[in-house]
Amino acid sequence: MSERATTAEGVRRTNLGEVLRLVHQVGPRSRAVITTETGLNRSTVSDLVLRLVTAGLVEEREPDPTRRVGRPSPVVVPSENIVAIGVNPEIDAIEIGAVALGGRVRERVRVDAAEPGIGEVVAVVADVVARWRAEALAGCRIVGAGVAVPGLVRMADGLVRLAPHLGWQDADIAAPLTEASGLPVTVGNDASLGARAERLFGAAREHEDVVYLNGGASGIGGGLILHGRLIGGVGGYAGEWGQTAASITDARDRRVEGGVLEDEVNRARLLASAGLGSADDARLAQALGAPDVQVGAEAARQRRILAATLGNAVNVLNPSMIVLGGFLGVLRQTDAQGFDDEVRRRALAASAEGLVLSSAALGADRLLIGAADAAFERLLADPLR
Repeated sequence: MSERATTAEGVRRTNLGEVLRLVHQVGPRSRAVITTETGLNRSTVSDLVLRLVTAGLVEEREPDPTRRVGRPSPVVVPSENIVAIGVNPEIDAIEIGAVALGGRVRERVRVDAAEPGIGEVVAVVADVVARWRAEALAGCRIVGAGVAVPGLVRMADGLVRLAPHLGWQDADIAAPLTEASGLPVTVGNDASLGARAERLFGAAREHEDVVYLNGGASGIGGGLILHGRLIGGVGGYAGEWGQTAASITDARDRRVEGGVLEDEVNRARLLASAGLGSADDARLAQALGAPDVQVGAEAARQRRILAATLGNAVNVLNPSMIVLGGFLGVLRQTDAQGFDDEVRRRALAASAEGLVLSSAALGADRLLIGAADAAFERLLADPLR
């Protein structure tokens, strides 16, 4: 093959990836809109869409007949039969989701497990995927799996350097999971993947400078997006908000001498104040909304510390949006306006101008969607691989 042919094919594959990424991350659109948004000419877009249709990656559907003006072109939609698996191991359970192109969770399961090890996670995921392949996802193409780990994950190779609450250290989950499932596996920090999901499909879609904090059973993590790019730092460990010093202005609010943020703003403490041994975020929200003095006092204490921490983040990073996931979003929702005002009060007025705060729009699916989207990256980079 000549160098010119090779170059032409490389450009075609790049353009195929651009079109597929557009309909996956931004949503269904007509060929005319794709032409405008990519800057490619109409005949090129038609050829690219046809190739993607032939490969089973997208479908073309008739537009809404109630909105027809003239003769609109068909709408290009990502195929729901192209799926990636998202996995989130936590200290109390293993959550697994099958996420279609476009970000919709098709299947979801939670398997209770106490501080699961690598072997247990691999066995559970392989079993669930095998069952889905034979039943719910029969006829689908599963392109890969992504694992959202609550800990430090090395960006270069996905090695879990430390997930303290799971007891994992310098642990490789990608290789054994690939061997057990037959899927290529991507591993990342759970909060960074949650930030990715909220930026692409959730509350932060219209924002390019975002601070995201995730509150889970094992603590607090975070993600940072600047100028539309997820910032990982030199090794991929950026965003460990839970390990920063807690911002406490009243000594009476401190519960752990010298404690970090996740020692003070803590899901287990909220559950204990409500007399709950365990509960999902929906039930926790109900408990925090009840007129209970002890629960209200603990929630208010944690909100004060969290608001002060976020005020510092606003001063340092000047984001346009802060998104709170998991129990942190629940804390905010007990009085969203009051909490948002307190964060702005804690920050410099200029830095907080135009600041928007939000609870995670994707709810309990955010980490599974983020992990699956990372697994889609190989396909989006080269759709005809």
